[in-house]
Amino acid sequence: MKNNAVLSLLALSVALMISGCDEGAKIDPVRQTGANPELPAAKSFLVPPMKVPDGEPWKKGEAPKVAEGLKIEKIAADLLHPRQLYTLPNGDVLVVEGSAPPGQVSQPKELITGLVQKAAGKGGQGGNRITLLRNSSGDGKTWEKHIFLQNLHSPFGVQLIGDTLYVANADGLMKYHYDSGATQITDPGSELADLPGGPINHHWTKSLLASPDGSKLYVGVGSNSNITENGIGAEYRRADILEVDVATGASRIYASGLRNPTGLQWEPQTGKLWAVVNERDEIGADLVPDYMTSVQENGFYGWPWSYYGQHVDTRVKPQRPDKVKAALRPDYALSSHVAPLGLWFYTGDNLPAAWRGGAFISEHGSWNRKPLNGYQVVWVAFKDGKPQGLPKPVVTGFLSDDREKVHGLPVGLTQDKQGGLLIADDAGNVVWRVSAATGQ
Repeated sequence: MKNNAVLSLLALSVALMISGCDEGAKIDPVRQTGANPELPAAKSFLVPPMKVPDGEPWKKGEAPKVAEGLKIEKIAADLLHPRQLYTLPNGDVLVVEGSAPPGQVSQPKELITGLVQKAAGKGGQGGNRITLLRNSSGDGKTWEKHIFLQNLHSPFGVQLIGDTLYVANADGLMKYHYDSGATQITDPGSELADLPGGPINHHWTKSLLASPDGSKLYVGVGSNSNITENGIGAEYRRADILEVDVATGASRIYASGLRNPTGLQWEPQTGKLWAVVNERDEIGADLVPDYMTSVQENGFYGWPWSYYGQHVDTRVKPQRPDKVKAALRPDYALSSHVAPLGLWFYTGDNLPAAWRGGAFISEHGSWNRKPLNGYQVVWVAFKDGKPQGLPKPVVTGFLSDDREKVHGLPVGLTQDKQGGLLIADDAGNVVWRVSAATGQ
């Protein structure tokens, strides 16, 4: 215990020292949002600069702040790292609780990074389970809580097709029989398909989305490194979106070059697949902008050889000009290091008109940028299936007013049967509900 404390102190001290090596961001995040983000020259660091707020739990009665015309309420608490949310056809809401699997630390800087992130509430033990929330009254306010499915392995994505529930663990896609209205699954389940895992599982979260006809499942698989420092062999079927055949479990790479694709969703007007993507680190506070994009079948989006289209990352060896030439430019930048994890195209009518016809995006927040960036839920308008204008903050206050302490971290998004927007807070261990202030 004493050694761990010393190691933690050493790591924090090193982090503080190296944080002084970076002058911080020079570009206003607004200039790095939208279709044409400003991209400065890349910087080089021996160890990445860090800027991480201290963790401070929500106090009694505290909650995030919401935009005018909205209100926010806590509908579930005392969860164990809630990551993803999923609304079942009967209105029950599944809360996926998980944390990173035990794994190897491949480089000293990863050890330092991990320890510093834990100080900000981004660590902690997850439940490795799914909790079910039920609003029996239909008012969207009072929710029962049931332990729905246990003994999972770092779960993240979840989808229901017919009477089969699919759960994306860190290393495999599981399926379970589901009876409508059930508050517990006792089926031991079976594996439909294996997913990239291993002793090093850098981006362990596996996002999941079913095709509209229920014949396919799409799995977002993050890279096993920042820019292949663990070797290109460790990136087999990673930084990809996989398409899995539900009937057979066979899979193929649907799209590639996406460093960490999460929040997979179908855009309601065009029916196109969209994702939010966490881009690479360690080349400056202003690089690289995370983004959301439509995902083309067989499309390649640059990682690791280039970023934001065809901007070459000179750190990656050997260089691949052919790959760079093929790289597609993302649709919409969200600014650098905001760490988007949740995407939701709102289709309800509870929220005021100003928040309809667009996408909500949860930004988990930066750890290597000064000043901090993200730590909020934003909304982006869509027209004819394409994003318009600048992101608008909808839910803020996850950071303290002095921006030095973090109370919570937004991750998964969904809407409930009444049209409220639900947000999983994996540092606060709660689920928040945003609705119209007028109660419409």
